[in-house]
Amino acid sequence: MSALLAALLAACASNPKPAPVTTAPAPAAATDNTNTAPATVDLTQGQNKPGYSELTDPNNILSQRRVYFDYDSYVVNDKYNELVQAHAKYLLAHKDAKVILQGNTDSRGTAEYNISLGQKRAEAVKKLMSALGVPDSQIETVSFGKEKPAEPGDTEEAWSRNRRTEIVYQGE
Repeated sequence: MSALLAALLAACASNPKPAPVTTAPAPAAATDNTNTAPATVDLTQGQNKPGYSELTDPNNILSQRRVYFDYDSYVVNDKYNELVQAHAKYLLAHKDAKVILQGNTDSRGTAEYNISLGQKRAEAVKKLMSALGVPDSQIETVSFGKEKPAEPGDTEEAWSRNRRTEIVYQGE
């Protein structure tokens, strides 16, 4: 009897009907282009926007700040002339800007030798900037020797990245 009663109740249970599905009509294709503004491209790449800086724009040579040197050398390679010239031109146009040229070496050699070599590398970049007209008052040099490696390790690749002078603007 209870089985019959359960069957009757199950048969009488109502199944909820699903809500009808309605779709909104698709928007009509635009046929009138009179209200459409043409696409614009910002060719200034942010040059006149707040927060823009030539010094940090990756598309500007001024964002490049490292002059690399050969082993045991403080001669600036000709391939860095354009970079040094760009920074000199910037300094000449911005009389209040100042740079610190930070000379660095790889990990080989004594601490004393590397401090001296790092200083000579920084001075070599300063000499080029000075020859381009940048006053000494805008340039400071310092040597870190082997104390601030750009890349740790004792491989030729790491050593070559550590033999450098970094151009650092005051306030950075």
